[in-house]
Order: sequence, then C-alpha cells, then structure tokens
Amino acid sequence: MAAVRSSDAYASGGPLRRTGRAVGRAVRLPFTASARGIRKATHAHGAGESGLGKLIELHAVNGAGDVMITVALASTVFFSVPTDEARGRVALYLAVTMAPFTLLAPVIGPLLDRLPHGRRAAMAAAMLTRAVLAIAMSTAVITGGLELYPAALGVLVASKAYGVVRSAVVPRLLPPRFSLVRANSRVTLAGLLATGVAAPIAAGLHLIGPRGPLYGACVIFLGGAVLAFTLPPTVDSAKGERKARLVTVDHGRNGRREKERRPTLRTVGPAVLHGLQANASHRLLSGFLTFFLAFLLREHPIAGQNAAVSLGIVGVAAGAGNALGTTVGAWLKARAPELIIATMLGIALSATVLAALLFGGVMMAVLCAVAGFSQALSKLSLDAVIQRDVPEEVRTSAFARSETLLQMSWVVGGAIGIALPLNGALGLGVAAGILALGALVAVRGLLTTARRGSPHPRVA
Repeated sequence: MAAVRSSDAYASGGPLRRTGRAVGRAVRLPFTASARGIRKATHAHGAGESGLGKLIELHAVNGAGDVMITVALASTVFFSVPTDEARGRVALYLAVTMAPFTLLAPVIGPLLDRLPHGRRAAMAAAMLTRAVLAIAMSTAVITGGLELYPAALGVLVASKAYGVVRSAVVPRLLPPRFSLVRANSRVTLAGLLATGVAAPIAAGLHLIGPRGPLYGACVIFLGGAVLAFTLPPTVDSAKGERKARLVTVDHGRNGRREKERRPTLRTVGPAVLHGLQANASHRLLSGFLTFFLAFLLREHPIAGQNAAVSLGIVGVAAGAGNALGTTVGAWLKARAPELIIATMLGIALSATVLAALLFGGVMMAVLCAVAGFSQALSKLSLDAVIQRDVPEEVRTSAFARSETLLQMSWVVGGAIGIALPLNGALGLGVAAGILALGALVAVRGLLTTARRGSPHPRVA
C-alpha cells in the first residue's frame, strides 16, 4: 500500500516537475543562447582550435573591467566637484599616476620579454592586481583621499602591462591562413563591444553607490585571472624566439664587432619605424582629445545639452569610429599597409584642421569619429607591417616595445590637453600642429617604402 501511495505521489508530482524544468529552461534560454552565440563568434574560422577565441574572450573581460574603473574614477575625480577644482584634480591625477607611468612604461616591455614562459601568469597577475586595487579604491572614492592616486597608478600600469603581453601573444595563436591584422581586428572589436555593454552597467551601479562600479570591476577581473590560465600552453612557449635587441652592429675590416649603437627600431626596417611615428601621432591626438574635450565640454557643452550628454555624444562618436576602423581593417586584410597608415594620418590631420576652423559641437563629434577610425585602422596596418618585416623569432618582442611607445605617446598627448586653456579653436589648432609634425616626419618615408618595398630587417 505504501508503495502504491509513493507511486501516486510521484505521478502527481511529475507534471509539476516537468513544468518547473520547462520554466527553468525558458529563464536560462536567453543567457545560454547568448553564451553559445558569443562562443560561436569568437571561435569561428579556426580561432577555437588555435586558442585565439579564448584570447578574444579574455580581452573582452579586460575591456569590461577597465571601463568599470574608469566610470568610478571619472565620477570621483571629474564630475563630483566644480570645474576649476576638477581641473586641479585631473592635473594631480596626471602628475601622480601618468607622469610616473612615462618612466615605468619603457621598462614594461623589456621586463615582460624576460618572462616568455610566464605570459599566462603575467596576464592573470595583471587581472588580479586590478581586482585588489579596485577594492582598495572603494574607500578612496568616498573620501576623495590621496590614496586614490597611487592605486590608480597601479591600475594603469597593470592595464598597460596586460596590453603589452596581449600584443605579444597574438602571433602565437593565429589559426591557419589567418593574418595578424585580422586577428587583432577580432580581439580589438571584442574589447570595444564589451566596453559598450559594460559602460551603462557601470553607470547603473554608480547610481546605487559610488563603490558599485569598483565591486563590479573586482568580480570581472577575478574572472579574467581564471580565464587567463585557460589559454593554450603555446602562449608560454618560447620555442623559436630570440630577444629583439634591435641594435645596429658595425663591423671593422677584420669582421670583428667594433661598435654598438643605442638600441633603435631602425634595424627592423624603415616601414616599421615610420609606421610607429605615424601611430604615435594618432595616440598623441587621442590622449589630447580625451582630456581637452572633457574639460572643454564641461565648461561649454554642446548647444542644448548638458556636460554629461555632450561628453557622451563625443564618446559614442569616438567609439563608433574605432569600431568601424577595426571592421574595415579586417576587411582590407593588410593590403598596402604603408599607404593606409599615410592616408589615415592625412585624413586625421584634415579633420583636425577643419574642426579648428569650423569649431562647433557637430565638428567635435565628427573629429572624434574620424580620430577613432583613423587610429584603429592605422594601428591594424602597423601590426601588418610588423608581421611582414619583423622575423617571427623576434616578433613578439617587437610588439611589446611598439605597444609601450604608443602608450607613452598617449600620456604625452593627455598632458598637453590638460595644460592648454579651454579655447576650442586654439586647442584643436595645437592638435593639428601635432599631427602635421607627425606627417612631416613619417608620411614621406611611408610612401617611399611603399614604392620600393621594405627590405628584410637585420637583427643583431
């Protein structure tokens, strides 16, 4: 009889269980379907088998975490106080964080070059460091204490260290018949998309409390630290690599080494050197616009809009331009990279001059979109030049050094932007001068190299 009652209970409970499972599947479906869709996109065309798909996902996590911290810092350093005080705070931020970074940046690449067997650990450490510092900053964002600035410096250094290692890792994860420019396009685009998704979430967390974005960043970076160790073991392999000393060696009559000049990128071919010069100009412009327009639009918003909306407009324009440049770069597949770099620098210069002459809200948005587009496409083309002209055994080292130089250029541009008076035409005129100098130095060499072809590099 007891067995019969148990059977009846099971039978009567069966429909409820089936209904519960159906509801559970319906609730989970949007998330599981999204996860499967993301995994399918990141692992397409052999990226899953080579490990590139996991790096794409890791970079998306990195972008989401960084934007969380950016929102938290912006609300504390920039938006929470009057304009004059905010300018002082940002100047202090530059002095305490980015000025030391200009001294640390040249060390990051060479230091990481000495860790060829620990790249996964280095990326995990960069994630874990930012997770810890996000919690450390959670009190400082309330009090506005000076301890915020050394913590922000640590976040900045860890972020750039991750970027250097990531650039060095990409060549080791290329699927068959997959160009480096295409791989970098996928990685960069994933970071941009993740940033776009995480930014409004960070803003929502900030509405709950100023510590919210930092707690969110901590959780994201902890996940990134775990994800870094899921990359394939080839990331840590140094097989076939040599250190890119990048020195010029002069030999005497007897073939004996007589002189070593200071390390320089000239020995990897003129196209790489001129491509770096052009990209440094783009990064200078990016850093300049980030800080100069932040204060300019706070003091003089776009007509009919407040400061936050005005900054949002130019930020969205820059992000859209960057995404479009990344997409176009993947489509071009590294055709005539020197010509692309020279053309992008000319387009950015023309847009900056036009924005200075016809200064206004629309022109600022257009300039930010053009700057984002030209910077993205120029950087992808530089990657293609490095892939072509730098031997495989030293390519990862060259990527580390080039990325460090570009990050330093952004810092210099930001310092110029914070130092100038808030005069739109004057500021954009200075930006045009910076780009004109870069064009003068780089464009002729790029066009000459494109006509003659780049010689094979000589690496000591």
